[in-house]
Amino acid sequence: MTSLKQKVYDWKDRLKDRHMLSIVVVLISIIVILALFTYKKQREYRQATENSYNLAFFELVDYVDSVEVYLAKALVSNSPEHGAETLTYVWREANLAQSYLSRLPINTQELENTAKFLNQVSDYSFSLSRKNMNGESLTQDDLNNLKQMHDYSVELKNTLNQLSSELNTGRISWGELTKKGSPVFAQEVSNFSKDSFSNMEENFHEYAGLIYDGAFSDHLTNPERKGLTGDKIDEETAKQIAIEFWGQENIKEIKSNGLTQNANIECYDFSVKKNNGLDAWISISQIGGHVVLANSNKDVKAEIITQEQANEIGINFLNTREVRDMKPTYYLKQNGIVTINYAYVQDNVTIYPDLIKLKIALDNGEILGMETTGYLNSHYVRNLATPVISKEEARNKINKNLEITSEGLAMIPTEYQTELLCWEFKGYVEERQFLVYINVLTGKEEDVLVILETPDGTLTM
Repeated sequence: MTSLKQKVYDWKDRLKDRHMLSIVVVLISIIVILALFTYKKQREYRQATENSYNLAFFELVDYVDSVEVYLAKALVSNSPEHGAETLTYVWREANLAQSYLSRLPINTQELENTAKFLNQVSDYSFSLSRKNMNGESLTQDDLNNLKQMHDYSVELKNTLNQLSSELNTGRISWGELTKKGSPVFAQEVSNFSKDSFSNMEENFHEYAGLIYDGAFSDHLTNPERKGLTGDKIDEETAKQIAIEFWGQENIKEIKSNGLTQNANIECYDFSVKKNNGLDAWISISQIGGHVVLANSNKDVKAEIITQEQANEIGINFLNTREVRDMKPTYYLKQNGIVTINYAYVQDNVTIYPDLIKLKIALDNGEILGMETTGYLNSHYVRNLATPVISKEEARNKINKNLEITSEGLAMIPTEYQTELLCWEFKGYVEERQFLVYINVLTGKEEDVLVILETPDGTLTM
């Protein structure tokens, strides 16, 4: 006992030695630094993992949304050719959804029905697309199966959107989901028991290998730039056009950013400081001095102007710029500002490739932005074909379940940078709104679009 006490006293004496004390301090410091470094690395790893899960989840949400939209289109499509294309998209999107589902830190067994559903959608749509490619129409049993799949996809989409909201607001985290989240995620999905798939599964045994830009805005680039008319202008002339667009009385300062290429159109770009302190910018084409892009923002305190009034303000503005025969098509409203798509009309035919977008403030009707890329790429007076297929014949070619609300002629662009004259039919299947396009020369169903009516605008998918 005495020996032990003596050792303790000796240790205390050594600690009094400055050299020994320094060594102890250094050791403690190293331990603290290592602990902090380890903690930091663990936090970085957790954050990277969290980001990876977030990416996978939101990609899953997007692909399930696409599956639902394409399944809805497949139910409305009435031609084997377009049906094959739509079902191929279903197959692709369902496959991608499966891939991202597998990356989530959730027990696969808990999500068996979800994974099984996506696999069945993928396999079945692939099989039906091959059937369509061989020129065969879908049977009523095929359509019933697609309808059942679509109903489930709506439920799955709603579940995912609810989870997305909870993740965004921090009500649940991936840490929670990893530990106890499988039941959270699967709660609503599990409401669809394995029995709900039993009838559908029987149909799979026989298969071995199982806007916002508005309609058609993805195909508005034309290398010919038919609407880009006029002579080349210099930078000073372009500057004066920019000043005229925003109004000399509204401009405090304007700065040139030189000649650049915007959507394959060479433009003089300018930055503008307005008198109200807000920034704006504008691009003027070197050929012809056309406004290609212009944009600014403002805080809109109250929406005084109706959508109909905004549509008319846009028409009047375009008329003052000698752009006539335009009609509003689709729009999106955000924070008191509406962006409206205007399409050219020739001989009562809506020419969708000739598109101009205007951004209008709903407090005073101020024009806050303009985009004319589609119009400048595509606009010219067409030699319109005389329809071979009458409106009545075209109507007989569309899905009988479509309750038609309007019909007319429309020119639509294709992904191959060509144009097709079609009969455009707008209508409902149950509570979902669609646009169907029938070629006036061949009677082929060229496209089916889903119309989304929201409180903020009308979009198409």
